[in-house]
Amino acid sequence: MTIQPRRIALLGSTGSIGLSTCEVVRRLGGRVEIVALAAGANVELLAAQALEFRPRLVAIADPTKEAALRSRLADASKLGGSVGRLVLSPADIEVVAGPESLCRAAACEGADMVVSAVVGAAGILPTVEAIRAGKNVALANKEVLVAAGPAVMDLVRERGVSLIPVDSEHSAIFQCLDGNDRGSLRRIILTASGGPFVDVAPDELRRVTVEQALAHPNWNMGAKVTIDSATMMNKGLEVIEAMWLFGLHPEQIDVVVHRQSIVHSMVEYVDGAILAQLSEPDMKGPIQYALTWPERVERPVEPFDFARRRDLTFEPPDLERFPCLALAYDAARASGTMPAVLNAANEIAVGQFLGGEIGFTEIPERIRRAMAAHTVIETPGIDDVLRVDAAVRKELQTVA
Repeated sequence: MTIQPRRIALLGSTGSIGLSTCEVVRRLGGRVEIVALAAGANVELLAAQALEFRPRLVAIADPTKEAALRSRLADASKLGGSVGRLVLSPADIEVVAGPESLCRAAACEGADMVVSAVVGAAGILPTVEAIRAGKNVALANKEVLVAAGPAVMDLVRERGVSLIPVDSEHSAIFQCLDGNDRGSLRRIILTASGGPFVDVAPDELRRVTVEQALAHPNWNMGAKVTIDSATMMNKGLEVIEAMWLFGLHPEQIDVVVHRQSIVHSMVEYVDGAILAQLSEPDMKGPIQYALTWPERVERPVEPFDFARRRDLTFEPPDLERFPCLALAYDAARASGTMPAVLNAANEIAVGQFLGGEIGFTEIPERIRRAMAAHTVIETPGIDDVLRVDAAVRKELQTVA
């Protein structure tokens, strides 16, 4: 019996998750086929991916890079021969450009799953477009549910599609819930590495440099996500994402610092039983699970050595050291458009820190001020979320 390959549109193909997804696709062979690729501005890498995987459509969000992308594909076409399953010519691959091109890729005909790995709020509309088009979504962009959780989940239910988490923590929860009665769930416990500053005194954090904040002890991630891990905003965003993804109240979501990043998260049931998902820190595991779910496919990894990994520690997060986590819980309890404000303010503040405009400890202060100035819209639609997001960004970008 021939198994039809899962056909995916990969949004954010040149980022950290995108590159890992490409590795997983290579290893899975004919089980997964990439039919659309979308990236922001990295022409060289996107063109190389297009030549390797031969998608039907390639999208680049930066319209100024369209000509360069077309030129690279055309130059490769002139060489003749074939790489992969088709002989390349300019007509083989449709090239689209501009911010709306990500939505085109998300709704690409022939894709039955969209991997949403665009960083930040830029991933909201493409993910919504994928759901509207009836595609299952492997979600690696936590900001989609942070900013627009209720509206997105309503759309998921309306279209009858599956939303499968790719974040290691949410993948762990997803796996621990599989086959169990959601009504018997008491709480979930999200684990956090603590990042590079878990032992740094709060008053020393104002002297943190960008290089220090980007030096994560366990994970290799993009710059924005790595800074979020250093402030623990990443875990705060995951709290809000989990709230919508699994239908929970903030009080049912706990966070513990687990420095080894071996236990990726846990689920506690009403009878006191706790299920945990453990593995070495490697994003290719949850990516593969999302691409092959509900199947489990063999992956070439070393057997986990419990004798070597004897010290697995857990401790409460220090909210004085990591005020971003407390702000995220505040936004989760306020609900409505407040998480969108939190997310937009964080994205701008992180960008300003990376650009050397503000210090590390100014990140939570700018978020706090944006939240304090906001009047919550209690039941926002996607358009409301996007308006709030744009307004917060405009305000913070003009504040020195």
